[in-house]
Amino acid sequence: MEQLFTSLLNHSSVRSFQEKKVPDSVKKNLVAAAQSGSSSNFVQAYSMIEIRDPKRLALIEDIANCPGYVANAGVFYIFVADLNRHAQLLAHYDQADKIENLKTIESLTVAIVDTTIAAQNMVNYAEANDLGICYIGGIRNDLFKIADLLDLPSYTFPLFGLSIGYPKNKNQVKKRLPAEEIVSIDSYQAVNFDLLENYNQQTARYYAQRSSNQQQTDWSQKMLDYFRSPRRVDTITFLKQQGFIFTETSENSPIE
Repeated sequence: MEQLFTSLLNHSSVRSFQEKKVPDSVKKNLVAAAQSGSSSNFVQAYSMIEIRDPKRLALIEDIANCPGYVANAGVFYIFVADLNRHAQLLAHYDQADKIENLKTIESLTVAIVDTTIAAQNMVNYAEANDLGICYIGGIRNDLFKIADLLDLPSYTFPLFGLSIGYPKNKNQVKKRLPAEEIVSIDSYQAVNFDLLENYNQQTARYYAQRSSNQQQTDWSQKMLDYFRSPRRVDTITFLKQQGFIFTETSENSPIE
């Protein structure tokens, strides 16, 4: 138990992998770990696509703008929030009229949560067995190209990629926000800027002193930069193309 706790606390992203593929026996366990995660109402609304084709890996790496740590990983998966399986199920049992019920924001939310839990279960198993990982959210830089590349059907949403392999180099562990800033009792609490300022000082030291890609910044500045402009504004267009509906069901009016 203590070993697992230490593994969780030592998490950091790996972007440099040894030239060594993950064996099939380990991949089988990675998938089993992912599938063992919790799932709302046991819907299991996700799919995992292992990418092996070097050309596809190169295209994904270009879309995600992450040179080296997709194609060079020991194994690379794309995690897809997937309600198409359920659409097929409804059609098979002559309930195609019920497909409207899986186009909702709630159904999409369930699928996103299921997918994320599965991925983190896989990550926990990987890191507990000395593998390194890196989530690749950059696949959402061009959802349309990714969907075309993977032949994704309606009612699916590619959330992120996951590179797994044997680390060549590993980033230092980033200090997280103070627990007092994350955990509140009984009701939501406003930001404690005294705590936050202390955290900014800690993260500033981290960015200035880390072994690669040193920066003069801190967590607050990173967040100000991150939210300076809207990101990936075509996501809702893609989701509408995939068949999801962003309206109030009762009034059929757009959600503001």
